[in-house]
Amino acid sequence: MGITIVGLGPGSFKHITMETWELLNGGGTLMLRTAKHPCVDTLVARGIGFSSFDHLYDQAEDFASLYQQITTAVIEMARQGQEIVYAVPGSPLVAEKTVELICAQAEADRISVAIIPAMSFLEVLYTKLGVDPINGVTILDAADLSQLPPELATGLIITQVYSRQVASDAKLALMEYYGDEYQITVVRHLGLPEEEITTAMLYELDRLDGIDHLTSVYVPPRPTRSTPFSLAPLVDVMAQLRSPGGCVWDIEQTHPSLRRYIVEEVYEVLEAIDLADSTMLCEELGDLLLQIVFHARIAEESDEFTMQDVVDTVTEKMLRRHPHVFGEITVQDAAEVVVNWEQIKKQEKPGERPGVLDGIPVGLPALMTAYKLQAKAAKVGFDWNDIGPVWDKVAEELAELKEAAALPETERAEKTEDELGDVLFAVVNLARFMGIDPESALNRTNNKFRRRFTYIEDKLKKQKTAWSDLNLAQLDVFWDEAKQKEQEK
Repeated sequence: MGITIVGLGPGSFKHITMETWELLNGGGTLMLRTAKHPCVDTLVARGIGFSSFDHLYDQAEDFASLYQQITTAVIEMARQGQEIVYAVPGSPLVAEKTVELICAQAEADRISVAIIPAMSFLEVLYTKLGVDPINGVTILDAADLSQLPPELATGLIITQVYSRQVASDAKLALMEYYGDEYQITVVRHLGLPEEEITTAMLYELDRLDGIDHLTSVYVPPRPTRSTPFSLAPLVDVMAQLRSPGGCVWDIEQTHPSLRRYIVEEVYEVLEAIDLADSTMLCEELGDLLLQIVFHARIAEESDEFTMQDVVDTVTEKMLRRHPHVFGEITVQDAAEVVVNWEQIKKQEKPGERPGVLDGIPVGLPALMTAYKLQAKAAKVGFDWNDIGPVWDKVAEELAELKEAAALPETERAEKTEDELGDVLFAVVNLARFMGIDPESALNRTNNKFRRRFTYIEDKLKKQKTAWSDLNLAQLDVFWDEAKQKEQEK
């Protein structure tokens, strides 16, 4: 028993391959997915006997159940020992769901399947429209337009646009991506005498005449952004803000006065990352970039450096520190990249930082400082080999904190502060061993607490209830609600 799957080509009988023609003439059980194909009349005229599954099209609730019924029927005939030739329009492996289902079921039932290459409508379409697939093309069934990627850079071919309703649904889905007046090409009966190729606006798709089972749509790729990337607009705006007659506040700023703003912008960027909000992240990165341009402008006015110097300096640094990309060096893994990076840094600034712990900015947040101190110490071997002793150290420091908290009040304050610091330092070390940035982790938790607390606050306002009217257990119910809603997203 076995199944041979062949393709009837894109339309005309002349597109059927010789191998397929021999199989159609072979005398086995020939089953057509549908007899609604241009070459079927020729098969009848030449005395080729066949059956089709067209009767199932009117009975099935949807295409998913239709394809499953066809699959079941073909597999059952093969189980009964028949040699089946299953013929589909076009090519078996282009937009043919039944072929996929038959192959999967046949493998499970240990039924042999042979697929014979065939010409699909795509080859005709590429030729007629002058489309070279090597430049990239995406092919989707009209029923699968929900799978369109957010930023589609290729041309799009939509198959199975078999009715006006399907065309209407496709139009509405596509207008979300391309707009109402994007130009498309509608192709009907490719390769046949009555072939039609129509150019239209997207909003006209379901208004066109003659849409049937041999209709497809080609949507050309959207033009790529032609404007080159440039910092010039932002640099020019900042120059004008700082110039005589510009903004009084901007003119008064100095490097020290702007210090807190760049810190704030960094944390707003981190919040956008934690929220996975791309729109917010784009805006916050812009605000951070503004601070960089601001500092560069102040420096340029004092003849220290320019924004171009900033860009050139970091570009040259990246080129130097990535010799495995821009040079002749090869590396085995990311760890070796880090080793090379550190060696290059030492060569760039020999003797500048003699101490192991030198080079950590004084103004860093405490958690970040602890992390960097430990990382630098680890580079010279002052570190545990695995995470086990780190867990033990956290437990040890917690026990010492608990002991300090039990001291008489006169001794307790200073001792507990010391021991709490040791606990935090040990937890930072644990984070380092686990590959977690403690500053980001705590910031993430802070944002989580803020969201859940705000949820409770909103619930109280809606219920016109004061905080004092509820005990902690009742408030915890709202907290658990907020937690559950976050998990459901």
